[in-house]
This record gives sequence, C-alpha cells and structure tokens, in this order.
Amino acid sequence: MRLGINLGYWGAGMDGDNLAVAQEADRLGYDVCWAAEAYGSDAPTVLSWVAAQTESIDVGSAIMQIPARQPAMTAMTAATLDSLSGGRFRLGLGVSGPQVSEGWYGVKFDKPLARTREYVEIVRRAMSRERLSYEGEHWTLPLPDGPGKPIKLTVHPQREHIPLYIAAIGPKNLEQTGEIADGALLIFPSAEHLEDTAVKYLRAGREKAGKTMEGFDVCPTLPLAVGDDIHGLADMFRPYTALYVGGMGSRKQNFYNQLARRMGYEKEAAEIQDKYLSGDKNGAAAAVPHQLIDQTTLLGSVERIAERMQAYAAAGVTTLTLAPAGFTLDERLAALRAGTDALELSGLG
Repeated sequence: MRLGINLGYWGAGMDGDNLAVAQEADRLGYDVCWAAEAYGSDAPTVLSWVAAQTESIDVGSAIMQIPARQPAMTAMTAATLDSLSGGRFRLGLGVSGPQVSEGWYGVKFDKPLARTREYVEIVRRAMSRERLSYEGEHWTLPLPDGPGKPIKLTVHPQREHIPLYIAAIGPKNLEQTGEIADGALLIFPSAEHLEDTAVKYLRAGREKAGKTMEGFDVCPTLPLAVGDDIHGLADMFRPYTALYVGGMGSRKQNFYNQLARRMGYEKEAAEIQDKYLSGDKNGAAAAVPHQLIDQTTLLGSVERIAERMQAYAAAGVTTLTLAPAGFTLDERLAALRAGTDALELSGLG
C-alpha cells in the first residue's frame, strides 16, 4: 500500500505551510500529493506550484470539477501539467454537487453519470492526440453546420497514458468509475464498511469492462492525528464531519449524508443534517458519533494507526491518502512522519 497526502483547499488558513508539507512528503517518499477545488482556489494552479518545487512526488487533482471546464480544456491542462512536472500528474475528476454546479458554474446538475462518461471519453481522446470529434447527448464536437473542424492537441504529454481518477460516493457512480477510470477517489472511508459501501461496486464495474481490480487504484482520504487522547483527537474533526454530513448539499441531495446512512448511522445522519441546516452548527458537530469519526480517520499512537492501515489494506485500499492535522507546521510535519512510521510498522510499505 502506498501513501499520499491531500493539501485540501488553498485559502483554508494553512497556505504558508502547505508547500513545506508537500516537500516533506516528497522527501519521505510519499507517492502523490493531491489538491482540491470547490469555489475558491483552483487545483491546477496549486499543483503546478507544488510540482515546480518538489522532485519525485506525483501531483494530482482531487478533484478538477467537471462543470468548471469543457473536456478539451481539461485535456489541455492535464497534458500541460504532465509535461511540466516530468510525467508526475494524475487527473482526478468529479461532478461536484448541485449547489456548486448550478449556483457557481451555471451548469445544470442533471444526468451526472452520463455527463461523466462522455466527459471522460472526450478527455481521453484529446489526450491521445487523435483529431477530436464526438457525438453525444451532452457534447458534440465539432459543432454541426459551422466552421469548426476536428483538431488534435498540439502539446505532447510526458506519458502516453495519464492516470485518470473519479471521485465517487454513490453505488452507480462507483460502478461506472470501476468501468471507465484508473482509480477511485473516496471520502469518509471506513475499513469496516468499505467492501459494502465502495469496493463491491468498483469490482462490478471492472467486471463489466472485462477487467479485474488488478492495477486499479482505490484511493481514500483520511485525516490523520497522532496522540494518546483518542476522544480529544476525534473532537478536532467534529466540525469537518458535521459540515459534510450535515451541510454539504441540500436536504435531498447530500451524498455524504447518504453515505453515513449506508454505514449504519441513519438516525444520527438525520439529526446532524437537521441541526446543521437549521443553523445550529455546534449542535450538529456535537451530534456526530465518536465511532463515525474514529472509523473514518486515523487517530492515536503510531501503533494504533499501523493497525488501522492493515485494516484498510485488507479492505482493498491501494493508496492511502493522509490529511495530516495540526495547529502548527511542526505538528503537521510530525503527523506526516508518523504516517511513514506507521506504514513501516504495519509491514505494508
């Protein structure tokens, strides 16, 4: 099992330290550094900045939002980043959610599975440098009855095949991800529930495409905090969990809330959402069960974290992405080093 790190969103208050974290991860031999985007910082700019100041760690978008860019633009960006980084770029894609897609980008959040499939097909064609033409429900290239003609990408990517990941939560999205992508980006993963909430659907998609799970990268992100007080460490992540389970999306369309329900927290997920959407964010955080946090983070001593890593590997994880927590740079760097120590102790590295 490999290790990655996730820098999250730029502008979240730790920007001055993020480069140091990425550089230390590079020095420690972490496999990939991911950056996110929502409606603030964009991922490609952050990744180009990190790639320019690291040596061997891959850089990946987790995610570049599908409604934010035309697929040909995404292919251009991926090819450029792969070239500039010396073949270290990984393209992570996702549909975002209805509030961001429609409220920020003005793109209707309809038929997300079909849109994702077409988007991936166009991106792959463009990155392969074939002359781009496509006839689908959501995109037609070139436009008919106009001056457009099939064009091919002028930039040569460093590699013939740039790894393509999809952020997936729901069963249908996970199955399609297994079918059409090289890896899956997962959030709030519980080792105890991973087979039933994710891996079995990914496996079904691979089988649909005539493939096995061999070579497919199952890549969840987990916050990491080191210390002896498990409950105190878990409390650090109460606002984070409450935000996603309670407030990331509408009452009817919150994919994270639905995931928590599939993990057996149906009553608790409803309470968290009710409190969050009514404006009681502190109450929502207090309503998050300790067990839910403990199951979806890495908390405790290096020995305890190593045991949890073994559980994730047994559940099918191939790249474990860590989000090292801390109030200072030194604490975040210490957590990063604890991650490599735990991996070595687990015997998985």
